[in-house]
Amino acid sequence: MNYFITAIGTDCGKTLVSAIFCEALKAAYWKPVQTGVPPKDSDTVRDLVSFQIPIFPETYLLSEPASPHYAASLEGIEINLNNFSLPETKSNLIIEGAGGLLVPLNNKGEFLLDFVLPHSIETVLVIRLYLGCINQALLSINELNRRGAKIKGLVFNGTDVFGAIEIIESISKLPILLHLEDEKEINQKTVLRYSKLLKI
Repeated sequence: MNYFITAIGTDCGKTLVSAIFCEALKAAYWKPVQTGVPPKDSDTVRDLVSFQIPIFPETYLLSEPASPHYAASLEGIEINLNNFSLPETKSNLIIEGAGGLLVPLNNKGEFLLDFVLPHSIETVLVIRLYLGCINQALLSINELNRRGAKIKGLVFNGTDVFGAIEIIESISKLPILLHLEDEKEINQKTVLRYSKLLKI
């Protein structure tokens, strides 16, 4: 099983969710585009899982903590979709996106989703629960549907004080795979606990 972990925006918890999926499926991990290094999200995932996880190197590793198209431009690079190649592995594979669903890779209107979709990889949408997340979640879901993406389901992150989970689930008709609470500490025990709750 291969899954693409994306989100409605930045800082939604994609890396934590990726680690949980990796733990649950004993999967390999790949983040094709990483900005803002150090640290690398792959190092975080490695530290959070309980096994010796196969990690594939980033296709683009960029220093500036910004949108990939901008971070690449600062280094005189243009990200090219043709440079991405799906890693060969006998393991399950978790692919983590960069930023939100439609963070641009370049000025040509290309997104990481444009690489993922042709491989028929199921998408998992991470939704951080905050004021405004309902709109952003439904827009993201609509875009995934418009592009014909296979959506595995939703992961919610945080405390639901606005009734967001119920309305998003009701309108989208998508399954809830997991709900992460606000955790004071994130470690291997946290990831292991949630991996047992994951509905896949």
